[in-house]
Amino acid sequence: MRIVLHWLISAAALFLLPYVFKWVQIDSVQAALIAALVLGLVNALVWPILFVLTLPVTLLTLGLFIFVLNGLLFWAVGSLVDGFRVSGFWSGVFGAIVYSLISWALAAILMPRKPA
Repeated sequence: MRIVLHWLISAAALFLLPYVFKWVQIDSVQAALIAALVLGLVNALVWPILFVLTLPVTLLTLGLFIFVLNGLLFWAVGSLVDGFRVSGFWSGVFGAIVYSLISWALAAILMPRKPA
Protein backbone atom coordinates (compact mmCIF):
# COMPACT_ATOMS: atom_id res chain seq x y z
CA MET A 1 0.00 0.00 0.00
CA ARG A 2 2.88 2.35 0.78
CA ILE A 3 4.32 1.88 -2.73
CA VAL A 4 1.00 2.83 -4.32
CA LEU A 5 0.80 5.95 -2.15
CA HIS A 6 4.36 6.89 -3.08
CA TRP A 7 3.52 6.38 -6.76
CA LEU A 8 0.46 8.64 -6.44
CA ILE A 9 2.54 11.28 -4.67
CA SER A 10 5.11 11.14 -7.47
CA ALA A 11 2.34 11.50 -10.06
CA ALA A 12 0.92 14.48 -8.16
CA ALA A 13 4.36 16.08 -8.07
CA LEU A 14 4.69 15.58 -11.82
CA PHE A 15 1.22 17.02 -12.34
CA LEU A 16 2.16 20.12 -10.29
CA LEU A 17 5.50 20.64 -12.05
CA PRO A 18 4.12 22.53 -15.11
CA TYR A 19 2.75 25.16 -12.74
CA VAL A 20 6.34 25.86 -11.63
CA PHE A 21 8.10 25.49 -15.00
CA LYS A 22 6.69 26.15 -18.45
CA TRP A 23 9.37 23.88 -19.93
CA VAL A 24 7.77 20.74 -18.51
CA GLN A 25 4.33 19.78 -19.80
CA ILE A 26 1.87 17.13 -18.64
CA ASP A 27 -1.23 16.58 -20.78
CA SER A 28 -3.39 14.56 -18.39
CA VAL A 29 -3.54 12.75 -15.08
CA GLN A 30 -3.06 9.47 -16.93
CA ALA A 31 0.15 10.80 -18.49
CA ALA A 32 1.37 11.85 -15.03
CA LEU A 33 0.64 8.38 -13.63
CA ILE A 34 2.47 6.65 -16.48
CA ALA A 35 5.39 9.10 -16.33
CA ALA A 36 5.70 8.59 -12.57
CA LEU A 37 5.76 4.83 -13.08
CA VAL A 38 8.38 5.01 -15.84
CA LEU A 39 10.44 7.51 -13.86
CA GLY A 40 10.35 5.24 -10.83
CA LEU A 41 11.43 2.24 -12.90
CA VAL A 42 14.23 4.21 -14.56
CA ASN A 43 15.44 5.47 -11.18
CA ALA A 44 15.34 1.96 -9.73
CA LEU A 45 16.92 0.07 -12.64
CA VAL A 46 18.95 2.40 -14.86
CA TRP A 47 20.17 5.07 -12.43
CA PRO A 48 22.33 2.75 -10.26
CA ILE A 49 24.11 1.37 -13.33
CA LEU A 50 24.78 4.84 -14.72
CA PHE A 51 25.89 6.04 -11.30
CA VAL A 52 28.52 3.31 -11.07
CA LEU A 53 29.69 3.92 -14.63
CA THR A 54 30.03 7.68 -14.06
CA LEU A 55 31.50 7.43 -10.55
CA PRO A 56 34.92 8.85 -11.54
CA VAL A 57 33.30 11.94 -13.07
CA THR A 58 31.02 12.28 -10.05
CA LEU A 59 34.01 12.18 -7.72
CA LEU A 60 35.92 14.73 -9.82
CA THR A 61 32.97 17.12 -9.73
CA LEU A 62 32.41 16.53 -6.00
CA GLY A 63 29.01 14.98 -6.64
CA LEU A 64 27.62 17.68 -8.92
CA PHE A 65 27.47 15.29 -11.87
CA ILE A 66 24.56 13.55 -10.12
CA PHE A 67 22.42 16.57 -11.06
CA VAL A 68 23.43 16.06 -14.70
CA LEU A 69 22.62 12.35 -14.48
CA ASN A 70 19.21 13.01 -12.92
CA GLY A 71 18.47 15.68 -15.52
CA LEU A 72 19.39 13.38 -18.39
CA LEU A 73 17.16 10.61 -17.08
CA PHE A 74 14.28 13.04 -16.46
CA TRP A 75 14.69 14.36 -20.00
CA ALA A 76 14.83 10.81 -21.39
CA VAL A 77 11.59 9.85 -19.64
CA GLY A 78 10.05 13.00 -21.11
CA SER A 79 10.88 11.74 -24.58
CA LEU A 80 9.65 8.19 -23.87
CA VAL A 81 6.21 8.88 -22.38
CA ASP A 82 3.42 10.36 -24.52
CA GLY A 83 1.83 13.35 -22.84
CA PHE A 84 4.92 14.22 -20.79
CA ARG A 85 7.39 16.61 -22.39
CA VAL A 86 10.61 18.19 -21.16
CA SER A 87 11.87 20.85 -23.55
CA GLY A 88 15.63 20.40 -23.09
CA PHE A 89 18.57 19.32 -21.00
CA TRP A 90 18.58 22.23 -18.55
CA SER A 91 14.82 21.93 -18.25
CA GLY A 92 15.42 18.31 -17.30
CA VAL A 93 18.00 19.25 -14.68
CA PHE A 94 15.88 21.94 -13.03
CA GLY A 95 12.71 19.91 -13.50
CA ALA A 96 14.29 16.92 -11.76
CA ILE A 97 15.39 19.10 -8.85
CA VAL A 98 12.00 20.74 -8.38
CA TYR A 99 10.19 17.41 -8.95
CA SER A 100 12.20 15.81 -6.16
CA LEU A 101 11.54 18.76 -3.83
CA ILE A 102 7.78 18.69 -4.50
CA SER A 103 7.70 14.90 -4.14
CA TRP A 104 9.67 15.07 -0.88
CA ALA A 105 7.38 17.78 0.55
CA LEU A 106 4.21 15.89 -0.37
CA ALA A 107 5.60 12.65 1.06
CA ALA A 108 6.58 14.42 4.29
CA ILE A 109 3.05 15.78 4.65
CA LEU A 110 1.09 12.70 3.56
CA MET A 111 3.36 9.90 4.85
CA PRO A 112 4.86 11.06 8.14
CA ARG A 113 7.43 8.78 9.72
CA LYS A 114 6.45 6.97 12.87
CA PRO A 115 8.67 7.70 15.87
CA ALA A 116 11.00 4.86 16.76
